[in-house]
Amino acid sequence: MASTDLTSLVWLRDDLRLDDNPALSEAAHLGAPMTVVYVLDEESPGVRPLGGASRWWLHHSLAALAAVLEAKGSRLVLRRGKAADVISSLAAQTHAGHLFWNRRYGGPERDIDAGLKEWAAGNGIEASSFQANLLFEPWTIKTGAGGPYKVYSPFWRACLAAGDIRDPLDIPKDLPEPAASGRGLPASDSLGSWKLLPTSPDWSGGLAETWVPGEKGAVDRLTDFLDGPIEDYGTGRNIPGTEGTSRLSPYLRFGEVSPFRVWREIRRRHPRQVPADVGIFRSELGWREFNWHLLYHNPELATRSFRPDFEKFEWASLSRKELAAWQQGRTGYPLVDAGMRQLWQTGWMHNRVRMAAASFLVKNLLTDWRVGEQWFWDTLVDADAANNPANWQWVAGSGADASPYYRIFNPVTQSKKFDAGGDYLRRFIPEIAGLEGKAIHEPWTAEPDGYPQPLVELPESRERALDAYQKLKDS
Repeated sequence: MASTDLTSLVWLRDDLRLDDNPALSEAAHLGAPMTVVYVLDEESPGVRPLGGASRWWLHHSLAALAAVLEAKGSRLVLRRGKAADVISSLAAQTHAGHLFWNRRYGGPERDIDAGLKEWAAGNGIEASSFQANLLFEPWTIKTGAGGPYKVYSPFWRACLAAGDIRDPLDIPKDLPEPAASGRGLPASDSLGSWKLLPTSPDWSGGLAETWVPGEKGAVDRLTDFLDGPIEDYGTGRNIPGTEGTSRLSPYLRFGEVSPFRVWREIRRRHPRQVPADVGIFRSELGWREFNWHLLYHNPELATRSFRPDFEKFEWASLSRKELAAWQQGRTGYPLVDAGMRQLWQTGWMHNRVRMAAASFLVKNLLTDWRVGEQWFWDTLVDADAANNPANWQWVAGSGADASPYYRIFNPVTQSKKFDAGGDYLRRFIPEIAGLEGKAIHEPWTAEPDGYPQPLVELPESRERALDAYQKLKDS
């Protein structure tokens, strides 16, 4: 086949956008007929299947992406199976001479990509990968000794000193026509056949009321945030009863907006000097980068403690009833319960409350952090392979640059400090909505109907956790 008859294949993964998509832009620039494909890979060894909330988001994100591509004269092909098999088969079917994708950083995913590059080279196909979803690729940021960073602050300083962050790429003005074989356009699965949406029961009503998955939703959310909350981010991010955070995390997780675009929009609005509150938000982007840096160097981050000594920690055996009480927001501590109910209803939880809810499970209930990490993986729309386990390990004390184990969040103190008026608590716990003053934070003093007594006593459970930690230190 003549080289002029060859086509290009763009494989999208966690980059479901047209804006600042280097793989898509390179294929568009090439001008050859182009196949754009998304593969639902739940079969390759080591690839972690998506949780329920993420599957809901993915369905709607792919639907939005397909509509945008069709409006520009292109098409989204959906395939299911082992990614290496699907991509190699589709490349052969469409006579692809070029294969493009944006890089991934998890261990199993990198193995798949490396294998495909080797296969492509052996079959006369040019495979090219690009930096799209991290501002700094993990192997480029090293300590003075040449190793990976284990502490966030020097890591982020090294990132900021590494050089200018590239400008984002604009959406291609024109997309090449879809690639066709001798039998016409390649077959595509129907999105509905993947059954990503919950049905029995359909618990996604709150998610649909809260979120607009897709690139347009990401752009709107970024604009709203930059137009207001970011200016008071340093304070607002800690108040769960207000809209003080960006809520960009699911859009970044699915790549509906790139970090380069976020960074550039901040710089465009503050070309000379970044205000302190805006700088705090940028440091949160840095924390995201740090967690991916950790995963790249520690592929088992979700299953093994970063600090090896924590593998010997003597966790308690939590009963099904106790675990269900935490999962369902019925621990008797309003801040924990409001957060867990917010999570179930919306697929998201305020970060200040995430820390309190995670600390309660790991320390007051003395439960292995992996139990909580798995629950969040299934229920968060923003759960990704790096940030979810890294943040759980941070709370548990087993991670890199972690909060000390003896730092145990007191949910009562936290709610009094960050939700003094109880606005957040009332929103998600109707059983205590009528309580005022101290009682909204300590409802056991008023014994409201339908709300449980505390699952554990805070002082005693705190001491139990500290004793277990001391035993680990002494071992």
